[in-house]
Amino acid sequence: MLRRYTVRARDQLSSASMNSRIDAWQLQGHTALVTGASKGIGYATARELAGLGANLLLVARDEDHLEQVRVELADDFENIDVLTLGADLSEQEDRLAVFDWIADLGAPLSLLVNNVGGNQPRPTLDYHELEYRAIFEQNVFSAFEMCRLAHPYLVQHANAAIVNVGSVSGMTHVRTGSPYGMTKAALHQLTRNLAAEWAVDGIRVNAVAPWYIRTQRSEPALADDEYLDEVLDRTPLRRIGEPEEVAAAIAFLCLPAASYITGQVLAVDGGFLNYGF
Repeated sequence: MLRRYTVRARDQLSSASMNSRIDAWQLQGHTALVTGASKGIGYATARELAGLGANLLLVARDEDHLEQVRVELADDFENIDVLTLGADLSEQEDRLAVFDWIADLGAPLSLLVNNVGGNQPRPTLDYHELEYRAIFEQNVFSAFEMCRLAHPYLVQHANAAIVNVGSVSGMTHVRTGSPYGMTKAALHQLTRNLAAEWAVDGIRVNAVAPWYIRTQRSEPALADDEYLDEVLDRTPLRRIGEPEEVAAAIAFLCLPAASYITGQVLAVDGGFLNYGF
């Protein structure tokens, strides 16, 4: 009788342990705010998080396209909620409007993916002041403010996480223009600072740093065959990355399975940083 009880208890412990590990690789009970969610990496991230069970709050400037995304994701993932809001996060009023919307929804926000970004690549001396200031507003100040505005919500969740979408251009020289590289380097440092500062609040903060990814924004540069050959020559995996590959890294950093990872900038670059450009 004692042996039968011992076997049953051991099986129960094994089952509980297995369920715990499965839960660590899922996002049921989470609500994720994804910015720049209508296309490219943002859209792929929304799909990845939905597949792991997270409810979605999606923000982008193109309201019509964002509505198409909402319908598509709601059809493909029937067990989650997908809500959207059109907003230009380079504008302070729109950033505040996003969190007024979240407050009205009463959404229990636990994940924030700062994916919004933009660029106008050109030689350093050719920039007008308004142009480089706009790049900083879109790439750095928007993420800084979104993190600050999200904090009161994230601090209420036991497994909260922020993932910032940086770039290898914030880690080494690439031909994107100096303001873009400066903003991405700043975003990486913001990630490290918040990770240290907000660890006490139970909020993990990480970033991903993609190299060339096949998106609408990268198409013009990659359409130049000579330039594409140069890019591939400096990429050990000898191919361009896909948005889904960046999304997978973002999703991993959101998972409970990554609970001891914070303050990191994970390159999603096909090995590019081993070579430089």
